Amino acid sequence: MSGFLAGLCVAVLPLLAAGFWLGRRTARPENLGGLGTPVEHATFQTLHTASLAAPPLRAGLTEETARKSARKLRSLLGTDALCLTDTEEVLVWDGAGGHHRTEIMELLAGPLETGRGEAFPLTCSAPDCAVRWAVVTPLTVDDRVHGALVACAPRESAVLVRAAGEVARWISVQLELADLDRSRTRLIEAEIKALRAQISPHFIFNSLAVIASFVRTDPERARELLLEFADFTRYSFRRHGDFTTLADELHAIDHYLALVRARFGDRLAVTLQIAPEVLPVALPFLCLQPLVENAVKHGLEGKSGTCRIQITAQDAGAEALVVIEDDGAGMDPALLRAILAREVSPSGGIGLSNVDDRLRQVYGDDHGLAIETAVGAGMKITVRLPKYQPGVHSAARPARG
Repeated sequence: MSGFLAGLCVAVLPLLAAGFWLGRRTARPENLGGLGTPVEHATFQTLHTASLAAPPLRAGLTEETARKSARKLRSLLGTDALCLTDTEEVLVWDGAGGHHRTEIMELLAGPLETGRGEAFPLTCSAPDCAVRWAVVTPLTVDDRVHGALVACAPRESAVLVRAAGEVARWISVQLELADLDRSRTRLIEAEIKALRAQISPHFIFNSLAVIASFVRTDPERARELLLEFADFTRYSFRRHGDFTTLADELHAIDHYLALVRARFGDRLAVTLQIAPEVLPVALPFLCLQPLVENAVKHGLEGKSGTCRIQITAQDAGAEALVVIEDDGAGMDPALLRAILAREVSPSGGIGLSNVDDRLRQVYGDDHGLAIETAVGAGMKITVRLPKYQPGVHSAARPARG
């Protein structure tokens, strides 16, 4: 979908450039400064102006984003005035003729209902008003009208009608990308909520049962475990930020393992090898703890002896390499593939597909989980975390020790 939208942007730009050039040539010729032909110069100007107008629009159509992008959009069209509206009011007016706001909103009723652009003459008693004609083009996302682009000029112009239509299509693409960004954010939030829901029932029950077992026999031990439980749940159900640091995630894992060791005793042996330089790396919240929980579950399942789990985090240049390995029951690779594809549900506990999906959403398909396993051969999970990724910034506060 995003590829199609990018292609549409590329297809629209030459038309924008042509309209921009024609408008500038007929309005006020300027020195090209050795940048090539007039069309090449107009193309450069269009690309530059569009790149400045796009970032605000990627946040959606609001009064603030309209205000930040209006002047750049008016520059693209070369008009005397331009306004952006939602379905109820003018969000911003840039240029001359601001007293036409009420009239514009009255004229918008038809285009907003039909989704088709129209051109209208404007009535004005001011003799020096430069705005006498308006071209209205609805802004649509998924066939829903979100507002309108209105370009105003002294007289009717077929070039302006065409150019306004192309600019409106370009704005609609930016709004659709903003809608996709919001959908992606909602999906990540939904995944985190689902993950929390999966963690809560069985882990909380088992942890409280272990703590209760120590209340009479070893009250001090029960107190320590209760603090571990409080710190872990506080981290798991925190409300700030979609991302955390590797240090905070490992700290939460330490609390989790303390509770698990209290339950299984010497049956669980965990080794950690962590390179200090990767501790500040940002990663999706609750991304590694479910993998450790999976290792504990499958490491102890159907095994009478000691389960050994090794957690390593290494510096690998532009990435941090995290490996979680257990010597437990392992899994049939075909079953694992079906679980990751969500064709079957995992047998209790935390599904690896949740973490795999979130990593791919944040970093791309090349950064999904890499899993090596076979029946009876344990499981090795490798996570590659880019040290620097646009939009990935930790807002985590230090966890309590």
